[in-house]
Amino acid sequence: MPYLVQVILLTLAAGLAMPAGALIARFEHIQSDWLEQELRHSVVAFGAGTLLSAVALVLVPEAIQELSMSSSALYFLMGGFAFMLLDILLQKINTPASQLAAMLTDFVPESIALGAAFAYGSSSALLLALLIALQNLPEGFNAYREMRVSKHLSSKMIILMFGLMALLGPLSGVAGYLWLAQSPLTIAALMMFAAGGILYSIFQDIAPQVPLQKHWAPPMGALLGFLIGVLGSMALSH
Repeated sequence: MPYLVQVILLTLAAGLAMPAGALIARFEHIQSDWLEQELRHSVVAFGAGTLLSAVALVLVPEAIQELSMSSSALYFLMGGFAFMLLDILLQKINTPASQLAAMLTDFVPESIALGAAFAYGSSSALLLALLIALQNLPEGFNAYREMRVSKHLSSKMIILMFGLMALLGPLSGVAGYLWLAQSPLTIAALMMFAAGGILYSIFQDIAPQVPLQKHWAPPMGALLGFLIGVLGSMALSH
């Protein structure tokens, strides 16, 4: 099967995990309150685990092969600060779509990176596709529950919206495959930017240990701690 077709199919499948997660959330009604709460926390924890694995196993290792230590630090911090500013903005306008915004802001750059990875034959392309799908499922679940709280949108409308957003995957993947494959530094920068943003989101919006309202410093501390490990690993490898 041609690589371009694989990119389209894999990114579409990964994107369709978003409405699939919303469908699970729509029909998630369990008689036992304790079991229902347990399921919700398990889905959140699963999402955090897959996001972290995408950062640790694919995005950062692939990016640091192309970037210098200073560039890695710069793009990683830019991603974290960008997601932090988005978080602050969403807080100020009091929107119920922070999970939706987080889902899209990591799905698009990851899809671009996936397309480029196929173009230059990276062995991590299939792994990245799997991780994107696995993280989109719980993110779709959480985003649906968050948006339904406001009652402004019906269940069908939210699921349809998520289905349409899944098309951003193939568009981004094809763009990465056709136009960015010859720019490995650009792809590496996107990967590092996405890694910083994802790690910020894990500790600010997902990890149950740091759910502080209107406080954004703790997740940035976690991001810096991870960055020290990345830079130390790069220093030792050189």
